[in-house]
Amino acid sequence: MRLISLLGALICIFGWGQTALEAASAQSNPIVSVSAGKLRGSKTSDGGAVFKGIPFAQPPIGDLRWRAPLSAKSWTGVRDATAFGPPCVQGGAMGAKSSEDCLYLNVWTPAWPMKSPAAVMVWIYGGGNFAGAASDPTFNGENLARHGVLLVTANYRLGVFGFFAHPELTKESPHHASGNYGLLDQLAALHWVHDNIARFGGDPGNVTIFGESAGSLDINVLMASPLSKGLFQRVIGESGPIVAPPSLAEAEKKGEKVAATLGITGTGALAKLRSLSSEKLQKATGHGLAFLGPTLGVNIDGWVFAESPLKVFAAGHEQRVGLLLGNNSQELKRPFFPIAGGLREAIEKQYGPLAHRALELYGLSGATEPHPDPELGSVMTQWATDSQFRCGTIAELVWHTRAGNPGYEFQFSRAAPGREALGAPHGSEVPYVFGTMGAGSGTGKYNEMDRRISENIQGYWTNFAKTGDPNGGNPVHWPIFDPAGRRYLDLTNDGPVAKEGLRRQICDLYTEMLENRLSPKP
Repeated sequence: MRLISLLGALICIFGWGQTALEAASAQSNPIVSVSAGKLRGSKTSDGGAVFKGIPFAQPPIGDLRWRAPLSAKSWTGVRDATAFGPPCVQGGAMGAKSSEDCLYLNVWTPAWPMKSPAAVMVWIYGGGNFAGAASDPTFNGENLARHGVLLVTANYRLGVFGFFAHPELTKESPHHASGNYGLLDQLAALHWVHDNIARFGGDPGNVTIFGESAGSLDINVLMASPLSKGLFQRVIGESGPIVAPPSLAEAEKKGEKVAATLGITGTGALAKLRSLSSEKLQKATGHGLAFLGPTLGVNIDGWVFAESPLKVFAAGHEQRVGLLLGNNSQELKRPFFPIAGGLREAIEKQYGPLAHRALELYGLSGATEPHPDPELGSVMTQWATDSQFRCGTIAELVWHTRAGNPGYEFQFSRAAPGREALGAPHGSEVPYVFGTMGAGSGTGKYNEMDRRISENIQGYWTNFAKTGDPNGGNPVHWPIFDPAGRRYLDLTNDGPVAKEGLRRQICDLYTEMLENRLSPKP
């Protein structure tokens, strides 16, 4: 009996001890109150905190499919925020774990608790507006947050769920608009940051929105939206300048064609479309750019955009914010979309009456093509990169700085070890920005030079987020961009180098071509 009593006492003591330890552990985890309720996150390895899977809007399911996002509903108790929310519906590798209930964001802090308000960086991932997720291991915010910023990554609706326009959607909208739901999600995340980030130790008056590829295109066009005013003070765009989207009417016609392929036409189409499973809609529109088109699904809907973002920038009427913008040296070996005929024919079609000058600048006036450039690649690679990224970036910076706004230009030219033949392709700079080389789809062959370049980039990016100037503590001074000098920073194989006049002649011609389209000569 004494033995049993002793064992019982030990069990009670041990059980109490475990409960006390668990309670102490729970108390040590960071807890924060946001507008919808309390969250419990977790500590990071360097004394910061991370909160994952925070709902910033209601799930856009059922009758909320293809509507502007609504504020997240309140919850009781303390919500666990230690696991990422699911990616938004898409095909490909993430398709199996994706969901329409996907409007979640994540927050990393450099310390916990924070002692003073810090600059905030909000990441919008790329993926053509048809793929990607804030939970991708490459976007782990811990390393970037170590530089003294709060890092936020947010999901947004993709593909047909994020960029579907239809006459019935326009009719039911109080703004007489449809499509651009993915952009509205990004704006909703920014509103959440504005309303809640101070509770994590962030400064809501010092927000930088940054993104790559489609994420860069999205945040650049949002600079031309009246709905974004006051939500961010700076923009960092990687490989995705502004575009000239189609009209709402054109987007609606595309939506009607999609509905027709599903056998849905006439009155009552919207109710039938909303009743379809996400799997069926995803299958009908595919995993890629075929449905979204060259402007990645964005349209001039009359609400998010009153007119073409290209026209807004050319007129100098975009948001007056700091802009750090650039591209990679060999973004594409060929353009994303197929071209009819050969390279000469594609250039002639693109440049029209200016084609003879473009062909001469590309060295295509004769019978043979010039040899590849060591940094910029073949003529096809140069044209594809110029046309879809580099020259649009320069045109945007010229317009933005001409309007009196601060701007900085970069080119990322580092070829990762083991992948030298690829040069610096589309997306290759992202692991350097986050300090996550080897994570996700990384090669694992990065060396000390790569780590040094990554540290430099993180310093430049976070300095810009904090003060609007990327300089401070880095080995090379990054000169400010101006329309005349076109000074920029080239992030080369050997580190950063200040240069000027990147692709000046061909990009001047490209800008001339854009301006001729915007204001046709009689």
